[in-house]
Amino acid sequence: MNAVMYEYRALDRAGAESRGTIAAADRDQAYRKVAESGLTPLVLRPVRQRAKMMQKRVGLREISQFTYQLQVLLEARIPLSEGLAGLAKQEDNPTFRAILVDIATQVESGSTIAKAMEAHRKVLGEVYVETVTAAERSGTMSRTLEHLCEALERMESSRRQVKGALLYPICVSVVLVLASGFLITFTIPKFATMFASRGVELPLLTRVLAGLGNSIGAYWWLYLVGIIGLVWGVRFMSTRRLKALESIFHRVPAIRAVMVGLAVSRFSRVFSVSLSAGLGLLEALEMGRRAASRQMLSDEIEKMSNEIRAGRQLSEGLVDATYIPSFAKRMFVAGEQSGELCRMSAIVAKHYERETAHKIKTLTTIMEPVLVVAITSIVLIVALAIFLPMWNMVQLMG
Repeated sequence: MNAVMYEYRALDRAGAESRGTIAAADRDQAYRKVAESGLTPLVLRPVRQRAKMMQKRVGLREISQFTYQLQVLLEARIPLSEGLAGLAKQEDNPTFRAILVDIATQVESGSTIAKAMEAHRKVLGEVYVETVTAAERSGTMSRTLEHLCEALERMESSRRQVKGALLYPICVSVVLVLASGFLITFTIPKFATMFASRGVELPLLTRVLAGLGNSIGAYWWLYLVGIIGLVWGVRFMSTRRLKALESIFHRVPAIRAVMVGLAVSRFSRVFSVSLSAGLGLLEALEMGRRAASRQMLSDEIEKMSNEIRAGRQLSEGLVDATYIPSFAKRMFVAGEQSGELCRMSAIVAKHYERETAHKIKTLTTIMEPVLVVAITSIVLIVALAIFLPMWNMVQLMG
């Protein structure tokens, strides 16, 4: 059963009023959790859906900081319930604070840390919870949390690099579209009307842009619906036709290099963390497949897993993998043969994280002249649409 967030008002042993939120399967369980934490519940009600939608999103950076702090608590041998309650008080994000309070409450009630995280899979992620569960079972929690923290930091760093690379072209494109739209909608139609009233024959370019501007002015709502439909269509394609969309992007060498590098580095990092947590080869491959977030790589890993179940070695399954680069294949094979697959996977992850960061910078460098050409072309088209009729009018007056 999915957990529901409840908000409560309660009294502590000293009679002071306390407020907070807690996750539970139902109202009875929520009441028990509050009571077990040493509070006497006065008011207990589910968080309204609207308030839930307004909750602040929990990012990788916050989860990474929590993972590091949890590792410190374990190494310092501080009671987890007390430590987690302290972390909750210091957390600025109210959504994550409520989650930490709930985990602390469950741990204080005798639950394991992994079991307490079960209700928050959507926030922490399937891979995170499964890895912590495996680490707790194998007794490698502290070491696994250290590796998890590093993996989350690397993923967040890669995400920031991609966002940073896309920010410049997106901002330039938005400004360019808005400026061009303003000129086409308001400026060119007025110039076209003025020139036509003076008997100047309008060039084809001016007539086309003036017609487009008048159309946007008269049927702006229709264009708005079309833009919304286009955005929805792209999002639908990205979720329903992910593999087809990836294959389109993979035809561009520079984009393909970045996409492959990001996917392989994420897979290798999580694969290494999962192995270090004590997961078996098939389970570690599954964790890496989920983290890769690329359908083409996911399909190949699933195929490898099926071959391993059939009795083949990992090295044999890698032979037919086309998405994974040859360097990564050689490192995985060497790791399997030497019994150091976990360490080799970490090396592969570091290599492709470094290489992808360099390729992202290269891609940004390539985008700059492309944007300059696009801007110059659009400015030239708009300028010609305005100045060509002027030249014709000058010739008529002459």
